[in-house]
Amino acid sequence: MMGQIGSWLRGWWRGGDPVIEPAIPRDATHLAQLHGASFHRGWGEAEFETMLAERNTLVHRLRQGRKIIGFAVSRLAADEAEILSIAVAADQRGRGLSRDLLMTHLGHLAGRGVRTIFLEVEENNQPARRLYERAGFAVVGRRERYYREANGEQLNALLMRRDLS
Repeated sequence: MMGQIGSWLRGWWRGGDPVIEPAIPRDATHLAQLHGASFHRGWGEAEFETMLAERNTLVHRLRQGRKIIGFAVSRLAADEAEILSIAVAADQRGRGLSRDLLMTHLGHLAGRGVRTIFLEVEENNQPARRLYERAGFAVVGRRERYYREANGEQLNALLMRRDLS
């Protein structure tokens, strides 16, 4: 009995199992902080506030306890969507959370009638490319010098697509 209570308390203290759920307007600050920590050109709080208010944008948060540890953002147009950004906190990577977040997000997009999904990924970002390829995305194009690094270096992007129908 005491072992079960101790196990429950440890899980509660750590925040329990990660939960994927729709993001809400008051998440904008935390989403912007996580985006800024994950990408060279982070989006600000106002950008997240706008996206969270738009009806054609779908934003999911990955939460553990009270802490947001990841998110996925897509913009919808008719029966297509573009994944704009996915991030998981650096100290939470390698646990399969990105895959869970992506697959849940794709399920919600399908539920909204989306049949085709696009995204761009930096050509040399092997972890992200593996994530998307394992989720059924295929490279359909390339954009030269699409991303700009902090040092001014320009990197290519791959355009990827997945059909849900």
